Amino acid sequence: MSYRLDMCRSIKTLREPYASDVTDEDVRAAALQYVRKLSGFRSPSTRNAEAFDRAVDVIAAATQALLDDLQVKPPARRL
Repeated sequence: MSYRLDMCRSIKTLREPYASDVTDEDVRAAALQYVRKLSGFRSPSTRNAEAFDRAVDVIAAATQALLDDLQVKPPARRL
């Protein structure tokens, strides 16, 4: 797996109404940023790469499951 060296962004809100058309790439980027923040590593050493990748995968899956399960009230209708 390769990591983009130029990516350094804050984790953004990925649910409606704050975001629309959230892609798998958006979810994975948020998971990667989270793992980087927690681990303190921008990119892992060779010996830590597997654990790092596994953590990103697990967090991305959990993030997607959360987004899929959230029930958000529709915005109030204006009269």
